Amino acid sequence: MNWGKSIILSFVVFAGFIGTMVYKMATAKVDLVNKDYYQKELNYQEQINKRQNSSHFNTQKTMTYSSENQTLRIGFPTHVSKGSVTFFRPSDKRLDFTVPVPKSSIFDYSTEKLAKGKWKVQATWTDGIREYYLEDDVEIK
Repeated sequence: MNWGKSIILSFVVFAGFIGTMVYKMATAKVDLVNKDYYQKELNYQEQINKRQNSSHFNTQKTMTYSSENQTLRIGFPTHVSKGSVTFFRPSDKRLDFTVPVPKSSIFDYSTEKLAKGKWKVQATWTDGIREYYLEDDVEIK
């Protein structure tokens, strides 16, 4: 084999590699955090207000996960008149779900059916006067 054939073969292999990478990138599944991302961005000031209302709460003592009992306990620092807890799985949006919170200051949720791994737990509630928001990462084992 001479130099000319080797150079052409190198270009063909390189072009095949680039073509394969373009195909894989074009067909890769990309999950957006939210379908209405831009609308949520416009309403982000409300989220900032909720976080400021919750800023004096200690998140570490509010949300606790027990791997022995397979439960997540959220102790809301205020009375809950209406609220929800969203379980957000960063690796797969198909596993995301929201659970309404009963009108009490303690919320227990069984994590037995949740997939193992990292979850973001986002709690939003109101006491009738102000709205609050807490977020914490939980590693389900």
